[in-house]
Amino acid sequence: MLNTILFDLDGTLAPFFQDDFIHAYFKLLVRRLSPMGYDGDKLIQSLWNGVDAMIKNDGAVTNRQIFWNVFTRELGMQALALESILDDFYSREFDGTRSILREDADRGGLIRGLREKGYTLVLATNPIFPAVAVETRLSWVGLTGTDFDYVTTYENSRRSKPNPGYYLDILSRMGKQGSDCLMAGNNPVDDMAALKAGLSAFLVTDYLENPGNLPVESYPHGSFQNLAASLEKLPPV
Repeated sequence: MLNTILFDLDGTLAPFFQDDFIHAYFKLLVRRLSPMGYDGDKLIQSLWNGVDAMIKNDGAVTNRQIFWNVFTRELGMQALALESILDDFYSREFDGTRSILREDADRGGLIRGLREKGYTLVLATNPIFPAVAVETRLSWVGLTGTDFDYVTTYENSRRSKPNPGYYLDILSRMGKQGSDCLMAGNNPVDDMAALKAGLSAFLVTDYLENPGNLPVESYPHGSFQNLAASLEKLPPV
């Protein structure tokens, strides 16, 4: 019986295209760190290398640990001092990235309505950001981490999408079976990997992230409005 809903954030709850987000994010990040003597191109490449390591994480360490292992290998151990600076960046300047939103969206009514019906809610955003950065992005759609029973971040996760183990880790953490859960996301690779972990899934197509141009017809799919309408009809748990 369905009793748990997992939501992706970027391009799903938050209405924007990933390429727009990356461009705006990197621009602000380089602006913050280049006065400290970091070369912008080297910084961005080191960041991407750290992200790649998190995507490939096999569970031995947290995503946070593996990111900083790679980041400091690329930029030198002095880069460890950037962690607190980046946390400050994510709590302040990073908010400027909200300019890439394609529409105003307040998801509070939907999310709190589901909670009132007794559903367990998970923010299943790819855990390659610290919690502070997730909180900032949630604020763009009228939400906070407290609206969810669990939020995946790079601090608390050891795997990432599209590894099905990421979803299995969530099931273990929440004490759920795959048959209890629906994953809603906008990426046929990252989010539909939930199907391999036994979850059901819905592909949100408004801001579809599909660089491989994969066919999507085999998945239940539609607009976020379609998704919300079906979720609002769910009975109390």
